[in-house]
Amino acid sequence: RSTRVPVGEDQVLHLELAQDIAQHFNKKYGEFFPVPKAILSTTKKIKSLRDPSVKMSKSDPQKLATVNIADSPDEIVLKFRKAVTDFTSEVTYDPAARPGVSNLVSIHAAVTGLSIKEVLHQATGLDTAHYKMVVAESVIQKFAPIRNEIKKLQEDKSHLIKVLEDGAEKAKELASPIYQEIRRLVGFQ
Repeated sequence: RSTRVPVGEDQVLHLELAQDIAQHFNKKYGEFFPVPKAILSTTKKIKSLRDPSVKMSKSDPQKLATVNIADSPDEIVLKFRKAVTDFTSEVTYDPAARPGVSNLVSIHAAVTGLSIKEVLHQATGLDTAHYKMVVAESVIQKFAPIRNEIKKLQEDKSHLIKVLEDGAEKAKELASPIYQEIRRLVGFQ
């Protein structure tokens, strides 16, 4: 029964479907479901490391195109080393003229919380080959705590199963009264 839902641009249609369903239900059975509103991310789309004209996607068949949170530091370094850039060695930000390097700058800004301008200032004097390693190291540092937690959870399967069971129980407790009210409203009780 959320009123505001964070979504990416590619998920807006799903939210619009949820809005339509909520409005239809409310019209037929009375006001029950809030009509959810989108909270669109202001974050720029991260582009593929192999083709910066398209967004990074976990379903990309090119394994070097996407950085995954669970990737090892060596895998991350390899992916950034192989990232597509141009033959100009200076690090600049111009998405139209230099999409590959600009993508690296965007990724660096996203994982460090710095502005594009601050990232460019830090990259002064670096060529793109060295800058790729700076970005890779920033990504490794950002993902390390998450990667460590994933590893810990994978090693302790009983804890993971307990967390899943507890979550399922809590979800059931939260959903049950809503489900019962829906059954009552539509006449199934």
